[in-house]
Amino acid sequence: MRRLAWVTALLLVAACLLTPAVTAPVHAAEPTTSVHVVRYASDGTTVLAETTLDYQWMEASLPVCGDGVTHYYHQGPVFEGDKWDPDETTNLKDKGAVRGTDVRDLCEQVGGMSPGDEVMVCSVDGYQVTFGYATIYEPTDRQGPLVVCWYNGEDAGSGEHQGDGYPPSFVVAMRLVFMAGTANAEGKFVFGNWDMHECLPEEAQHFYGDLYPSTNGLSGKWVNEVRVYSGEAPPDSAPDVTPAPTPTSTPTPQGPSNGDATAGSSNTLWLVVIGAAAVVLVAVLLTLLVRRRR
Repeated sequence: MRRLAWVTALLLVAACLLTPAVTAPVHAAEPTTSVHVVRYASDGTTVLAETTLDYQWMEASLPVCGDGVTHYYHQGPVFEGDKWDPDETTNLKDKGAVRGTDVRDLCEQVGGMSPGDEVMVCSVDGYQVTFGYATIYEPTDRQGPLVVCWYNGEDAGSGEHQGDGYPPSFVVAMRLVFMAGTANAEGKFVFGNWDMHECLPEEAQHFYGDLYPSTNGLSGKWVNEVRVYSGEAPPDSAPDVTPAPTPTSTPTPQGPSNGDATAGSSNTLWLVVIGAAAVVLVAVLLTLLVRRRR
């Protein structure tokens, strides 16, 4: 009887551990409604200027990109045939009929960029991408402006749910989108993988699995910060500030906001730990049952 009681107790503990592992939802970040824009000196830590702008101010005070009717697309990885897909026909990712603010105009609020400077666009979940001066200030028509989108006039026709209207109804706000000025044969405005090859330097290009080009990996969501890393020397007397991360040379995604990544990685790790503990308990339970039968 005592052994049976122990078996029953282990069974109950295993059930308690397995239940959250099976049923716990994967939580996404909340839509962002403002962006902190900051410009650093050449030491990467000294703040030269900073401001926080909400989307209402952006819409009212800065030029608006997008008309709320035209859909814009990025492109995911192409696994068969030409991975660059110059005709932009495979694995297109509809970002919706978005409107937003050019990253260039955001940079201008803190003094702008100069050739040689870099800008890092960050999201609340740690995702970040880095681009050079030419990408922000000298975009070609096929690339289009890099836009922080705060409104969606119409949800995507397929694929990831974007939501519509302003945040929080626009659930992926604020979303980063290249608003390409050229259309493919179907009339879709796509910033495709070959566009990326032709418009962005190699260190700014995104590759899924380090092999397959994918502009979708550059379309981060829940953007909350734009950091300009300038070549300007820090002033002789600068206020104490919290050191900021040095910009990376490649737009490596750091979290689930990357379009090619799965949301909720931290939740997944926790569930794996819980599941492993449950497996161990079940193994002990089975061993006790076998010995009891003997």
